[in-house]
Amino acid sequence: MGYQSFDSWDSFFQDFAYADQGRIRMANINIADVPAKTFAELLCGSVMDVYVGESKRHWCLHRDLLSYHTPYFRDQHQNEGKQKFGKIELLEEDPQAFELLVKWLYQGKIDDVSDMPMEKKWDYADACLKLYVLCDKLDMPQLKNIAIDQFRKGCHEAGLVPGPEEIKPIYDTTPPRSPIRKLVSRIAARQIMDPSGESDAGTYRMCFEASADFAIDVIDAIRQGSGTKLFHDPTEESGCFYHEHGSALPCEVG
Repeated sequence: MGYQSFDSWDSFFQDFAYADQGRIRMANINIADVPAKTFAELLCGSVMDVYVGESKRHWCLHRDLLSYHTPYFRDQHQNEGKQKFGKIELLEEDPQAFELLVKWLYQGKIDDVSDMPMEKKWDYADACLKLYVLCDKLDMPQLKNIAIDQFRKGCHEAGLVPGPEEIKPIYDTTPPRSPIRKLVSRIAARQIMDPSGESDAGTYRMCFEASADFAIDVIDAIRQGSGTKLFHDPTEESGCFYHEHGSALPCEVG
């Protein structure tokens, strides 16, 4: 049997102990754990030119290895409308995030933020945030999980969190109920509710204006975080609490 491109390989399983649900696609194992023969075969085929970001940073990557990790590249390769002559452009993606993806493609791991000096932790956390969004687009759940863990750890160790400029693109590009949405909305809710912090709801105006989902997620996070504590009933306020006059002026409403 001659060489067979991994583009045509799909791994499926069917559990006969349960009702027939059709063939289910198996998650690929970490590339670091595949047999040497399989890894060598992944590097035997043709290469693909990938251009990332506005600067069109160029990578030349093994096409079968890309297809092994995600069907996105195989589908793009077969789509003549978006791909020509083994070339794919990801011009809206971040080159630093793609750099981490390439490391994981070939080595099965990315760097641990805990091993980095303090001054580099936040930049790496931000790159992992963008890596998560990229992996969401490419349908790479294993690397998404690694990226979100490194992002959380980096935020914690750096003592920094994403602001509205980092949060808005997440809601622009990820689906509802995405774990990354859940995380950043809880971060925003905590910042808003922190009595010692400088952030308030207005800090996230651009996010509220751009996404109703963000508003709902933040309100839900605040409700969950406040437990069973109920706000004071605003209809019970006495005096002129809601009147339109200065506090130093006498109230003319009898």
